[in-house]
Amino acid sequence: MTSTPPDPGFFAGLLDPAQRADPYPLYDRIREQGPIRLGKTPVVVLSSHRDCTTILRHRAAVVERHHASIPLGSTPVHDLAGDRAGELSGTASMLFRDAPDHTRLRKLVAKAFSPAVVRGLEPRITAIADAALDRAAEREEFDLVADLAYPLPITVICELLGVPLEDEPRLRAWSMQLARALDPISATGAGRPDPGEMVRANNELHDYFEELVRHRRTRPGEDLLSALIAAEESGDALTHGELIATCALLLIAGHETTVNLIANTALTLLRHRHHLAILRTAPAFVTSVIEESLRYDPPVQLVPRIAREAIALPDIDIAAGDLVVLLLAAANRDPEVFPDPHRFDPARGDRHLAFGLGQHFCLGAPLARLEAAVALRCFARRVRDPRLIDEQPPYREHVTLRGPSRLPLSFASIVESRALARGER
Repeated sequence: MTSTPPDPGFFAGLLDPAQRADPYPLYDRIREQGPIRLGKTPVVVLSSHRDCTTILRHRAAVVERHHASIPLGSTPVHDLAGDRAGELSGTASMLFRDAPDHTRLRKLVAKAFSPAVVRGLEPRITAIADAALDRAAEREEFDLVADLAYPLPITVICELLGVPLEDEPRLRAWSMQLARALDPISATGAGRPDPGEMVRANNELHDYFEELVRHRRTRPGEDLLSALIAAEESGDALTHGELIATCALLLIAGHETTVNLIANTALTLLRHRHHLAILRTAPAFVTSVIEESLRYDPPVQLVPRIAREAIALPDIDIAAGDLVVLLLAAANRDPEVFPDPHRFDPARGDRHLAFGLGQHFCLGAPLARLEAAVALRCFARRVRDPRLIDEQPPYREHVTLRGPSRLPLSFASIVESRALARGER
């Protein structure tokens, strides 16, 4: 059984930056259609929790583009796969690799992101968050994105990789360009990605890591980059191209989505102030807040898969070679799984799909959760009476990733970290 949308332009909204502020009514309409094949194309869009869960766990749902029935990128709609990021790099990162290569690459970095190792980072992450708020306290303006949500994860991933933090402005510019490689090329508006700019950013980022790798070969440290170089030099675990691609992926994925997670959750708390008040006096509440935010407003809105062989779902038949677009943000508000899905309720539990499932479950999930928890606890504890200056803040013109580009706040004061350490309120 297949379904088609009532209007050929039904999915244009997915590509329209004007939808970024609130895409959820559109997702509801898409989900109500059921599984959809886009006309006569080999593209299927799934939006229910059941269907997305099935595909995320299915052994025949893969990410390597050579399984696709036609070359991805040949038409705008096929760029929903987001696979241009793989084309930009000479060697695809593990984000676009299946087993056994994905398993091998993931194993090399997994130890650095294990829950036990991540827990040991909490004091340092707390110090970074407090330092960011200390700097913000010296100014009359506070932009939660620029002053907290961005500085925290970029500092953490730079330190983990062994990347000099003074290079952060360049890294940020490259990362912002390359994150757009996950978006459809047919996105509209002034923020439409420039393929030439993305290629330049990719080349410059790879040149940067080439130089840094050369330096680390002679002066290894205790960082993840040095560990990856040691694995590459063993000759059987990591090629040089994989080393560079892995570094680039870790840098971009290590902060881009976490920036959105922190900002999206803070924005939701500012719109649900009773939960913010609870968090200020009950720091452990942050765990439930984050899990519900991951469901309610996830930083990653959709992911692609390719059917390596035919897959039969209850309401649609997926052919071998089909591109399957999983609207995770729609699945996370599926009323079949989440009663009253548009209500923010931290007591729900964590059946969301924000980090995916199966072999491609987000490697950095423990770190993202901890960084968000620390940032939000510090924000609730230290920023007194924060208020949105703009009730409808601007959003980054992304499709795959979603979060505000700015979040300016008014506030009564930002308590000094030293005062809190002394027990002052």
